[in-house]
Amino acid sequence: QVQLAESGGGLVQPGGSLRLSCVASGFTFSNYAMSWYRQAPGKERERVAGINKLGGTNYADSVKGRFAISRDNSKNTVYLQMNSLKPEDTAMYYCNVFKTDTEEVGKLRNYWGQGTQVTVSS
Repeated sequence: QVQLAESGGGLVQPGGSLRLSCVASGFTFSNYAMSWYRQAPGKERERVAGINKLGGTNYADSVKGRFAISRDNSKNTVYLQMNSLKPEDTAMYYCNVFKTDTEEVGKLRNYWGQGTQVTVSS
């Protein structure tokens, strides 16, 4: 089964840094684009960064220049380096892959990790 396991969240002061990790299993990791999303209470889930199978990246405007997504295919892991953190970055951060459903033939779906909480506060 597809599993995505995030880690690395925590409490950090404004201006600080965190590095999130997502270990993937249950599929051929190197064949898929991976993404990081975040969701704060009362807000919709927001895609903050993505990386394709060749290493090309894209970012939400709100995090450009501060966050960097990367992947290590040998470790089936995608990372999100977060620098210059702001209170508005506070959210639950989720790892994501969009791929075929392992249980329903022909269906594409999002798979999510359990999330890791990032809190930016002084």
